[in-house]
Amino acid sequence: MVIDACGAGELPDSADYGDAGANTLAHVAEAVGGLDLPVLTSLGKTPVLLEWDEFPSGGLVPDFVGRLRGELDKRGVPKEAPLYFICRSGNRSRKAAMLATDAGYRRAFNVEFGFEGRLGPDRHRGTTGSWKAEGLPWVQS
Repeated sequence: MVIDACGAGELPDSADYGDAGANTLAHVAEAVGGLDLPVLTSLGKTPVLLEWDEFPSGGLVPDFVGRLRGELDKRGVPKEAPLYFICRSGNRSRKAAMLATDAGYRRAFNVEFGFEGRLGPDRHRGTTGSWKAEGLPWVQS
């Protein structure tokens, strides 16, 4: 599974990546009180955190496919393996899954309503179909 985290830099608490500065996932998590992440241990899986756009500018991060390939190769994930992309609402992850498909990852899927879902009429997230609203396991890092 791949999580495309918006507004992030490096993986949190990862000795492999270190701390690249103020716009890392660790700093974002600290600023907002943590990141919500799916829990996949019952499946024997660990989420891969890979940014799609930069925080706070929102600009696309260069070489997404190259970084995706590197992360998957490092973990021994074959190109034929199913990949599930998720972000907060399902919008960024849809684009990331499409790009991965174009790059030859034919089993790249988007989690349609994302982790928190679309904005509801009350302008809050947590709508039906989202990871959290459906009661799937998650943790705040």
